[in-house]
Amino acid sequence: MKKLLLVTGLIVLMSAQAGAQSICLGPQIGYYKARGADEGDFMYGGALRVKLMPMIGIEASINYRQEKYGDDAVTVRSWPVMVTGLIYPVPMVYGAMGFGWYNTTIDYDQSLLPILEDNTVQKIGWHFGGGVELPVGENVKLTGDIRYVFLDYDFEAIPGSDDLDSNFYVITAGVLFEL
Repeated sequence: MKKLLLVTGLIVLMSAQAGAQSICLGPQIGYYKARGADEGDFMYGGALRVKLMPMIGIEASINYRQEKYGDDAVTVRSWPVMVTGLIYPVPMVYGAMGFGWYNTTIDYDQSLLPILEDNTVQKIGWHFGGGVELPVGENVKLTGDIRYVFLDYDFEAIPGSDDLDSNFYVITAGVLFEL
């Protein structure tokens, strides 16, 4: 897994140096809701976006998110590192598809589930979606998109968890500053 992240990082850096049209970096905030989670919540992070050609770009991002399942019996904290390919059919609108590495800590409420131990797992998920990238100044862009993420957490150790689904959609907004 570490090799995959290293190779991905090198590709992004080499692409940035190989005549990229623009390189942008900035914060992002998002709202997400897993289908089996008790409720939706916000996530926070940052993104590096490289536009390689007028119609093709790549984005690397890292975020923090947390969700609760089973009436707060299980808390899932995740630090997704995502790489997304971007296709711009028109200059300000893009389609997105990529994958993410989810470093995830699963905490069990010991008063409700004393036989289960907290653990940390690493999962690979993939996503697709689309969005807009609006220039608002000479070197500033606002972004907004919606993505659906396919991620399968294993809750089978919890009785009655057969119907929990950890796939989710996320709506993000960000500000990118051209470097």
